[in-house]
Amino acid sequence: MSTAGAYRKAYDLLAQGDLPGALAFTADLMTQPDAGPGVFAARASVLKAAGRPMEALDLNQAAVRRFADNGVCWHNLASTLGDLGRAAEAETAARRAISLGVKAPETRLVLGRALQTQLRLEEAEAAFVEAVSDRPDYEEAHRDLAQLVWMRTGDARAATARLEAAIAAQPTAANLRYALALALEYTGDPAGARAVLEAGLALAPRDRRLLVFAVEVCCELGDTDAALAWARSIGSSPDDFNAQSSLAQALMAAGDAEGAVRAASLAADLNRDDQFTLALQATAWRLAGDPRYRRSYDYGRLVAAYDLFDPETSEGHEFLEALRASLMRLHGFATHPFGQSVRAGGQATLRLDGGHEPPIEHLLGRLREAVNRRAAELPAGEGPFERRNTGTASITGAWSVRLGSSGHHTNHVHPQGWLSSAFYVSLPSVVGDPDGRAGWIKFGEPALRTSPALAPEHFVQPRVGRLVLFPSYMWHGTVPFVSDEDRLTVAFDAVPA
Repeated sequence: MSTAGAYRKAYDLLAQGDLPGALAFTADLMTQPDAGPGVFAARASVLKAAGRPMEALDLNQAAVRRFADNGVCWHNLASTLGDLGRAAEAETAARRAISLGVKAPETRLVLGRALQTQLRLEEAEAAFVEAVSDRPDYEEAHRDLAQLVWMRTGDARAATARLEAAIAAQPTAANLRYALALALEYTGDPAGARAVLEAGLALAPRDRRLLVFAVEVCCELGDTDAALAWARSIGSSPDDFNAQSSLAQALMAAGDAEGAVRAASLAADLNRDDQFTLALQATAWRLAGDPRYRRSYDYGRLVAAYDLFDPETSEGHEFLEALRASLMRLHGFATHPFGQSVRAGGQATLRLDGGHEPPIEHLLGRLREAVNRRAAELPAGEGPFERRNTGTASITGAWSVRLGSSGHHTNHVHPQGWLSSAFYVSLPSVVGDPDGRAGWIKFGEPALRTSPALAPEHFVQPRVGRLVLFPSYMWHGTVPFVSDEDRLTVAFDAVPA
């Protein structure tokens, strides 16, 4: 079989949701004697979609060895290295792609992200600017540029200036309006985000991303009539995940618990492992007084705390101090990124390939042990958490968060996780007050507007050296604190192995 052009079928299979088919098809293509760069790229993309990034990396590296002068192969290698947090190597590969004549703005985006991870922020900003100059409607690059300016400066107007100018030049670009609404919402202007979304919907009334976001923002602002209207305009098909999920959110805000249960249950049937959808369904159950809520939010059984290091011993204290110093070298931003729960603080992504300083690597090793211990402790069962339990799990992403005074996490879930976490590296002394609970992690209070409002139900007191583990679908956030002392944590998501 000739592979010329045949590899494109792999992307069609992925788009159809047929991952097993895509894996089998690309495995067969790789055995063909004329397998070219397109085949290598398709196979690597499928492996990444299957959660096998290290195999994808091996394939990208093989591609640049075989096709050393192919700039696209070098771009693909840079992209995978960037996904794995290997920023210096990603930068080298991206620059090699550019030197071979690759002019695609995607390569500038990969380069900018690699530079940002290395905290070379002016260079990163320049790369993002080059990407949006090359392609003025490039949503991802506009979003990353706006986010970088925001995280560096905390200046919302400066962060959104280039996006607003791009929209003025391309008023029908719905994707740019979505990016601007996202930026406004995460820089604290939900009303501005709503205005941008509604202006976009006036031009593109069937744009589903704008519609879904409009429902969320109108719920946040308390305009339930508008939220319901936007939700119903998405559609009412029981097989339409977006329609049912958005309708459930609007119905909860309007106080229709039974209707929310019906819509959320339909959404959960369509996307059984999505943790936000499970949280949506659980919240509807809670509003309706359904006993299934308490089984899925059984804090005593599903939330666990392990004291991995004792700060009162000299060994534990010395390690935690060394860990704090290593982590602080990764933090270089003034404020929070878009799309995350952090407020009044910054976030740094951690690598999972062994590339950190020894204290961080030692911690990651202990966290992996704790994850498998927790998976082994919990039996398999029929609940939304237990039914996926295989007895072992692997960490898929990790990060560190530094919060300053007034810092907190907004209530949230981790949509792509299974088991989530908080490990405490250093804490302000105010966390010792059991009455105020400042800086404590809280569970059960949804990020969604509900009628009536739902309060947190469970709290865990942080302790330096302590790891808290819980299902990724559980609503969780933190109580704000006021202190000159930082709150430094590490968090991760894990999925069944």
